[in-house]
Amino acid sequence: MSYDQSPATPIPADIERPDKILAGLTGRQVAILAAAFAVLWVAFEATHRYVALPVFAGAAAPVVVVAVVLATGQRDGLSFDRLLLAAWRQSRSPRRLAHAPEGVPAPPAVPGVKPPPPPAAARSLFGGITPEGVVEDADGGAVVVCAVSTVNFALRTPPEQDALTSGWARYLNSLTGPVQVVVRAGRADLTPAVTALQEAAPGLPHPALEEAALEHAAFLAELAATRDVLTRQVLLAVTEPTPTRARGGGAAGARVAQRAGEAARLLAGADVTVSVLDGPQVTALLAAATDPAAPITAARLAVPGQPVTSPGGAT
Repeated sequence: MSYDQSPATPIPADIERPDKILAGLTGRQVAILAAAFAVLWVAFEATHRYVALPVFAGAAAPVVVVAVVLATGQRDGLSFDRLLLAAWRQSRSPRRLAHAPEGVPAPPAVPGVKPPPPPAAARSLFGGITPEGVVEDADGGAVVVCAVSTVNFALRTPPEQDALTSGWARYLNSLTGPVQVVVRAGRADLTPAVTALQEAAPGLPHPALEEAALEHAAFLAELAATRDVLTRQVLLAVTEPTPTRARGGGAAGARVAQRAGEAARLLAGADVTVSVLDGPQVTALLAAATDPAAPITAARLAVPGQPVTSPGGAT
């Protein structure tokens, strides 16, 4: 059976990719190379009367190699000059951080003893979580996290694949701010499924069905005890910048909630269900992200704004 191939659907390219302005080099790369060659030219003009050209070329060769590596080299998607700048900033940043929004007091002076460097105040990643699930950024922006369903693309016919791609392209073309798609894996808890099967088995209309349900419950229990069963979760994080840069004219929280609704409406055309997480769900998600090895239960989650206590009750 053959299908008519519909025209290709245009999907926007990486709009954050820097433009190439000269010989396939970006403006940043051209600036690094131009600065290096300018320094070498000044040094050559100052020393060419006293230093032979081969000697100067041998001394300048390492500088040229370093400049080329800084301009064109990359590691983990970052250029070497950005990595060096990040390493320099990290070397000058405090090694210890403390949760002290009011500031870290200076240690008491002890005669003859040099005090260790005090810790710096840790910067909060977000200001709070509203009951509607809006994560308030520490800089004044806002983030909404949505749970996204998946689609089996390979099992669809070519016309259906074209329709799904068109729906995804419509959403990408409608973006007015940054979004992030996160695929996270975690341990699956099979206890609710095992308990539901064991409770429902006696009410089944035939003894064979009851036996099959109990056997399946035993299989799931054994699987959970002997294997690490993983579950996959797809999340869509919709981000709105600080209010001074927001494009909605209003607060960042209202604008990001509107954009999450637009995502749910547009992705429905691609057979994708988008569900906005509320405050408790976002709190549980952040707790799971910071401690992925531990099971997430209601007893482990603190109510937003309340102190976190240990299992024994001590703060």
